[in-house]
Amino acid sequence: MAASLIDLEIFDELQQTAGADFVVELLEAFFGEAPENLAAMRTALAARASEPFRRAAHSLKANAQTFGATALGAAALALEHDELPHDTAPLDALDNLYTETITTLREMARDLRQA
Repeated sequence: MAASLIDLEIFDELQQTAGADFVVELLEAFFGEAPENLAAMRTALAARASEPFRRAAHSLKANAQTFGATALGAAALALEHDELPHDTAPLDALDNLYTETITTLREMARDLRQA
């Protein structure tokens, strides 16, 4: 589960460097910001506005990579660098990947709180 969505080496390194409590704080911020990034990407796509779309994808990518959410980060990176999509299919796929990833990260945050 976590191994396929989260690079545990990156996550563990962050925890060792920043401490478990701070990682939980960072995760809580990510849990609030990521949906905003996804919504901004949808708004930008609807407006055919490539720069806001890329900025939101970049932010999502950078934050995902911080926690070792490499699949989510790679998907956001692809959207950041590709042409603006012609439909919502790539965003729908990104949303699904986000949902899977965030479920795993929430479990990991819960485990850190209990440790």
